[in-house]
Amino acid sequence: MTDAAALVDVEALRAEVSNKYRDVALDPHREYHFHTGRQHAVRLGYDQPTIDQLPDRAVESFAGIANPFSLRALRPGERVVDLGSGAGFDSFVAALLIGEGGSVVGIDMTPEMLTKSRETAELLNMDNVEFMEGFLEALPIEDGWADVVISNGVFNLCSDKRAAFDEAWRVLRSGGVLQFADIANGKPVPEAALRDIDLWTG
Repeated sequence: MTDAAALVDVEALRAEVSNKYRDVALDPHREYHFHTGRQHAVRLGYDQPTIDQLPDRAVESFAGIANPFSLRALRPGERVVDLGSGAGFDSFVAALLIGEGGSVVGIDMTPEMLTKSRETAELLNMDNVEFMEGFLEALPIEDGWADVVISNGVFNLCSDKRAAFDEAWRVLRSGGVLQFADIANGKPVPEAALRDIDLWTG
């Protein structure tokens, strides 16, 4: 098996991913090669009444690829980590589902996404959700803190997927749940493609 992390320039990849999602934070209604926004969330099967509780700024930059909440309903009081939280849509959905007795921590590396998600959380008076800067391969969260780790279309953007999954495992409590949506390729990827950062983000 080819080690993708050894073939791609990790810093360049992170910069390219961050630049792309910075644009989604600042200009969410522009046309991208992926779908975004409220209607996209509806198409993916998110609960309509839950979506309707959120203002446009909480939904417009959503760029997930599926609905991780369809795998299992979150329970009141659970502690949730959202990997690659972006502008916060999945974190806000989680916060509504777990209630005031639970906690959500969103992790993202893009400053513009973090600014937007933090401002939206303040606007919504959601005291049970916070957003922290970090990489999936080195989460700023203590061992065994989370009942649930969620992610939506982000593992595929990490060069070192083993490290990202190891970190998700580390922050989950014993018996905790990982529920994520992502893109998978069942065929070997040529080395030349692995080295092409444009293919990673495109």
